[in-house]
Amino acid sequence: MSSNVHREKLFSLFEENQEGAIYLKGAETMYRYGTDYEFPFRQESNFWYLTGVNEADYHAVIDIKSGEFHLFAPKRDAQYAVWHGRIKPKDEIRELYQPDHLHDDNKLLTVLKNISPSVIYCLDEEQAEFLEALSRDFKVDTETLSDAITYCRCIKTAQELDFMREAARVNNLAHLEVMKSLKPGMYEYETKAIFDYHQQKHGLLQPAYTGIHAAGVNSAILHYTENNQRINKGDLYLIDAGYEFKGYASDFTRTYPASGRFSGDQAAIYQIVLNALNKTIEAVTPGVKMEELHLAACRIILHGLKEIGLVKGDIEEMMKNNIFALFFPHGLGHFLGLDTHDVGGYPKGVERIDRPGIQYLRVRRELMPGMAITVEPGIYFIPALLKPALEDPEKVRYLNTEKVEKLLDFGGIRIEDNLIITENGSENLTNVPKEIREIEEVMG
Repeated sequence: MSSNVHREKLFSLFEENQEGAIYLKGAETMYRYGTDYEFPFRQESNFWYLTGVNEADYHAVIDIKSGEFHLFAPKRDAQYAVWHGRIKPKDEIRELYQPDHLHDDNKLLTVLKNISPSVIYCLDEEQAEFLEALSRDFKVDTETLSDAITYCRCIKTAQELDFMREAARVNNLAHLEVMKSLKPGMYEYETKAIFDYHQQKHGLLQPAYTGIHAAGVNSAILHYTENNQRINKGDLYLIDAGYEFKGYASDFTRTYPASGRFSGDQAAIYQIVLNALNKTIEAVTPGVKMEELHLAACRIILHGLKEIGLVKGDIEEMMKNNIFALFFPHGLGHFLGLDTHDVGGYPKGVERIDRPGIQYLRVRRELMPGMAITVEPGIYFIPALLKPALEDPEKVRYLNTEKVEKLLDFGGIRIEDNLIITENGSENLTNVPKEIREIEEVMG
């Protein structure tokens, strides 16, 4: 990772010859509830972005005026080597991370006092308290750095986009293998195992998030993670999963018929979601706002549901009364990068729209070249939303009660692609079959 490029990008946001230093505390090894069970280590994203270090217990200081990068490595003893293996010598650490100065971590206070910054910029109150425990003399700012790094991370460098392309390339392969393998009688954890195997076979070892492998009614649970139910004949199967390449996430969703062919209702509802996805992707271009794309997708979904007789009435009236949110209760997509739900979706001063469905939109800003986003419309039959609506006189007049009730155990359909915003539109990183004919051919 070209962390020196990222640091230069960050420096450009500060005034020339500005006094001060940036302090970053790297992640520590995490354990389960006071035991010696170690969770797989994954660096805190901002630290990784600015240092390139994906190891535990490091610190970093950047002198803003000189631009010098000080890296502080933990002093490992022989016992560490017994339990965790080889300890990197200093020369290897220098070669790997290219700091201007490498120190043992017990020199942190000495270095900070030598730099004597007028202010130390850090990410949060926890890091501020750590600095204040070192010395009460430090003046600490916890707002500026977070805003600045967020701004930098929104627009990806060429290398970051290449890392995302590689994560997507492997994700395409893994999703396709799940599609080929899916059969009634399997369990959700079996399809998860197939997916994980093909990611790890290609060298991707870190899930970007807790994947969703959901059959039948579970496919309508937006963050379903149990992954332990049998996949039955006639079920829909929804997979929302991805792994990281060098920290950069991939995040695709597909929904398949477990039996290999969509039923009539499944095909009709799937095609509505696919239309919303494809038409939204066509509309993605620099300058468009994410909330505009979201509301356009909602209209497409309502038009489709009206055509198949699930809702009735004037589309604009239904939009005004938020009927779309009964079937599509989450946001259209989010930023993607070092975190799956990447930073920067809400610039300072921009608030969430207090409206069903759209209040969960994770990005509310104009899209710009170099941003990476997901687009993931869906239609779900969630009894917790639909049953109260069927008893609400203001909402039920737009619903075909008999048809909606018959589909309360339908589950849900979501289709999600990953896009890079370009000068003229977008580059789609997702290459997993999504047309009904293509899916049925592969599964057949």
